[in-house]
Amino acid sequence: MKRMLRTLLVGAALVSSSTAAFADVKLTLSDWMPSSHPLSKEIIGGWAKKVAEVTEGRVTVSVLAKALGHPKIHYDIAKNGLADITYGVHGYTPGRFLLTKVAEFPLGGKTSEAQSVAYWRVYNKYFAKAGEHKDVKLLGLFTHGPGMVHNSKHPIVKISDFEGLKLRVGGGVVNQVATTVGAVPLLQPASKAYELLSHGVADGTMNPMDALLGFKIIDIVKNSTIVPGGFYNLSFFLVMNKDRWNEISEKDQKAIESVSGEAFAVAAGKVWDRIANEALVAAKENGNTLTYANDEFIANLKEKTAPIEAEWVKEADAKGVDATAALAELREIANTYKPE
Repeated sequence: MKRMLRTLLVGAALVSSSTAAFADVKLTLSDWMPSSHPLSKEIIGGWAKKVAEVTEGRVTVSVLAKALGHPKIHYDIAKNGLADITYGVHGYTPGRFLLTKVAEFPLGGKTSEAQSVAYWRVYNKYFAKAGEHKDVKLLGLFTHGPGMVHNSKHPIVKISDFEGLKLRVGGGVVNQVATTVGAVPLLQPASKAYELLSHGVADGTMNPMDALLGFKIIDIVKNSTIVPGGFYNLSFFLVMNKDRWNEISEKDQKAIESVSGEAFAVAAGKVWDRIANEALVAAKENGNTLTYANDEFIANLKEKTAPIEAEWVKEADAKGVDATAALAELREIANTYKPE
C-alpha cells in the first residue's frame, strides 16, 4: 500500500513538474519598424495577440521597447536568442538567401494576400527541404503588396525613364531589377525612405503603394508608376529561436502554428492590400501623378528581367530543387487565388 502511494505521489510530481516546465512562456520580439506602421501594429502585433488567444494566455509575446539592432541582423537576433522572435526582409542580407527570391520577381501576383499564400505553399512544397531556415523555427513567409515605383523627378512612362534615377531599394531581386532598367539602386531598409527622400539623397523609392502614407512620403514623391502584378516584390520572414520554441508544450506549439504559416500569410496579405488601396485613394486626392504601365512597358520589363530569372533558376536548381516548376506554380496560384 505504501509502495503504491509512493508511486502515485512520484507520478503526480512528475506530471506537475512537466506541466510547470511549459507554463506561462513569455516571449520577446524585436521590432525595427515604426510602431505606428501597419506592419508593426497590425500584422506583427495582430499575430502576437492571436498567439495569446489560441494558447489561452499560456504563451505571450512582448514587443521590446527598442529594436535590438539594424533590420539586416534580425534573422540572427532570433537565431542567437537575443530576442525570441523577429521578422525581417531576406534581401537585406545579400547572398545569404537564394530560394526566397522566388516571390520577388516582377509580375508575380496582383495582391499581397494571393502572393503571400502562394509563396508559403510553394516554399514548403519545393524549398523547405533545402534548409535555408534550418537555424530557426520558421513561423511565416509573406510579401508586401505588389511593388511600385515612386519618385520626385518625373513620371515613368517607359523603361528608359528610369535612367540615372537614384532609387531606394530593399535588396534581393529588386536591386537587380533597378540596375537592369538603368536606375541607381540605394540599398537601404524601408524605414529609411523618408530620411533619404527628404534630404535629396534618393530621387525615389521602390515600395508598394502603402509606403506613401506609411512613411509619410506622399508629398515628396508625387509620381507613381503602377505595374499590374508588381514591378517587383519583397520576401519577409517571421522566425523564432529554436531552443525557445522547444520550451513550449506540443499543445501550444500546434495552437501557435494554427495562426502562423498560411493563416499568417492570409492575415498579413489582407492588411497590406487594404492599406495599399487606402494609399492609392489618398494619392489621387492629393493630386499625385499616377502612371499605369502599358503593354509596351510590361513587355520591355519582361525582356530586361528574363536573364535575372534565368540566372536564379540555374542557381536554385544547383541546390537540388525544381526552381522552374516552383516559380510557375507560384504565379499560377497567385493569379488564380480567390480570398475566402
